[in-house]
Amino acid sequence: MLTAFLTYALLMHAHGRFRARRPWLLVGAALVVAVLCALLATRPWDPLQTPADASGGKAAAQASGSAPLVLRPGERVLVFGDSWVYGSAAIRPTLGFAYLLADKLDVHTIVAGVRGSGYLKPGIDGPAYGARIAALDPSLDPELIIVEGSINDRHRYPTGYRAAVTSAWNALAAKYPKAQIVILGPAPQVLPVEPATAKIDTTLRELAAARSWPYLSPIAEKWITPANYLDVIDTSRTASNHPSTAGHAYLADRVAADLRKLERAPVVAAEGSPSPTP
Repeated sequence: MLTAFLTYALLMHAHGRFRARRPWLLVGAALVVAVLCALLATRPWDPLQTPADASGGKAAAQASGSAPLVLRPGERVLVFGDSWVYGSAAIRPTLGFAYLLADKLDVHTIVAGVRGSGYLKPGIDGPAYGARIAALDPSLDPELIIVEGSINDRHRYPTGYRAAVTSAWNALAAKYPKAQIVILGPAPQVLPVEPATAKIDTTLRELAAARSWPYLSPIAEKWITPANYLDVIDTSRTASNHPSTAGHAYLADRVAADLRKLERAPVVAAEGSPSPTP
């Protein structure tokens, strides 16, 4: 209605006063109306709409098109990663989050953590991820594999990183073709999150999405914040910024909660509309 009124007013003004002497005003009036219409359509003064948070309060990154996680009581879960999986800085390693997942999920966990290791970096008591995956026993036959980390690659990133991750994941999928695989990104050992760690998180998210593998991001979900940092991370010299015993329990809760959300996640149909899970 506003556009129609402005059109009428401008044209009447041009017709009633200057029709004989200034016919070009009709053209000018039409141009003004066109500009006003464009402005009303685009509304550039409105604030931009930002996309919703990637985590959305849900499991960090249920890959589009992936089926919901299926995890039954007593199944085997391989938890593969670095010192955080190993249980470093807990009173004893078996109080690490990877071990605690067994009770929280009612499953049998197979813990494969090597301190200091990553996709690129060999560890203290084992090689880098690719070689470690090659050495895994095929007879483990896990129903679920959680691949964690790793902040240990932050000083070598990005040279060769994508290739190392791709090779490692290819080998893992080939060795355990029936397993469901969830990628658990690096969690920050210091705050603010180091730039290379943040880039590793982004790269792993992209690579997981390309395979329709769920990706859990402690960084995006803000598992560790200034408010809880000292409750989760042991900053003593011997612990070297690893999760404390209480921190491991907290991480186990967060991982278990995200996995349960993945179990309830809807299947995304081919046409893009979600289908309810059975």
